[in-house]
Amino acid sequence: MPDSTPGEVLRVAVGVLRRPDGRVLVAERDPRRHQGGRLEFPGGKCDPEESGRSALERELREEVGIEVTASEPLIRVRHDYGDRRVELETFLVTGWRGAPHGAEGQPVEWVDPQRLTADRFPQANRPILAALNRPPLCLITPDVDAVPSVDVLLSGLERALAAGKVGLVQLRRSDRGSPEWRTLANAVAELCAACGAALMVNGTPDLLKGLPEEVGLHLPAAVFRDLSSRPVATGRLLGCACHDADEIARAERIGADQILIGPVLPTRTHLGAEPLGWEGLAALTARTTLPVYALGGLQPSDLAPARNAGATGIAGIRGFWPEIDAVQGG
Repeated sequence: MPDSTPGEVLRVAVGVLRRPDGRVLVAERDPRRHQGGRLEFPGGKCDPEESGRSALERELREEVGIEVTASEPLIRVRHDYGDRRVELETFLVTGWRGAPHGAEGQPVEWVDPQRLTADRFPQANRPILAALNRPPLCLITPDVDAVPSVDVLLSGLERALAAGKVGLVQLRRSDRGSPEWRTLANAVAELCAACGAALMVNGTPDLLKGLPEEVGLHLPAAVFRDLSSRPVATGRLLGCACHDADEIARAERIGADQILIGPVLPTRTHLGAEPLGWEGLAALTARTTLPVYALGGLQPSDLAPARNAGATGIAGIRGFWPEIDAVQGG
């Protein structure tokens, strides 16, 4: 991957080659170049007026000796290193002709993405790793008045998880902390564990008491506003709700593992909020290397534009759980 001159925005096409066994191809960056010695995914600079996909096909032919036959957008990353700015248009490549190899003499290897750590890559690559290792769809449960009973909520959640698309669940209820909430939270944790999905509870750190250790915490903006350090152990997933650059910076300072940004589009749950739009979302994702989930009026079909705006995935209630409207007669 070539260097850029100071001040230039370097457009780069990046290809994440993934085999059927889930392993991805990584290369070692030339130690004489910017960010040298670190790992990288193959790719290279886009020529003027060249599309990202055309650059991807050309660069992978030159770097790893393959012809791409199947690819899809994964994530677009904008990052400022101080001395140079980059925009990485990243594609997930699942089909090719030829045997991938270091065609330019660079060492390459197939690696389980779960074993790749961010410190081995240039900073701009961190959202790419997150997009590979984190579930793209997060279902947020409806509030207590949106469904007639806990049984209805659990059965709806079970159907959503059985469909195999949702990999992260956020339990968001106004009755949090009550005995009924704790009973529900443990039932949801058991269901998520059985389906291989991660669970976060929305609220304050005390809610984690009595819950399994793998359950994470999502902090509303009003909760983490006054925090100065990470409120939970490193092993627990920690997320923060952010609406602007200041909240993103605060989430980074307390050691959040991911952030949720919204609303992106108009939504019934935030009628008075001005939607960010896709451009507004892109402007905020460019300010952080933390994984970002986009929220607000989104459907699973919005994953591609969300990733094009720099998000790792999308989160939602109604768009992920259509039967809410049927239950309420809406």
